[in-house]
Amino acid sequence: MIAIIKAFIAGFVATLTFHQGLLWGLDRLQVLSATAWRMTPVPPLGVPSVISLAFWGGLWGIVIWLLIRNALAAGYYVGAVILGAILPTLVALTLVPLTRGTSVDTMVGGLTLHHAAIGLALNGAFGLGVAIFMRIMHPPR
Repeated sequence: MIAIIKAFIAGFVATLTFHQGLLWGLDRLQVLSATAWRMTPVPPLGVPSVISLAFWGGLWGIVIWLLIRNALAAGYYVGAVILGAILPTLVALTLVPLTRGTSVDTMVGGLTLHHAAIGLALNGAFGLGVAIFMRIMHPPR
């Protein structure tokens, strides 16, 4: 149970550092126009957007860690990057818009390779962050 809490913390912190740090860097390099560490309140609780994102990152941190925890050597980090890149990005580009009432046609029409690549990069960095923070907080025995 303690490891699950650590995985949540790792995902939360990885969102604030790796994900948002890369977002900030991509904005500074003018690859995209985005605001990192966004403080705009989001419903229903009115918490800052970045805190809401970090909460979801904590939940994804648990999922990713459960899937990579037994991987050995570089497979641990590579697996975290791949799973971090694919799983949250796939959900963000498909399930989230559908739950908000976006039609499939609109969702597919708004999807670009650039948009998908940015999502994969941001979430891959997040996955790496989860792996690193879990190695620090919960090293293998």
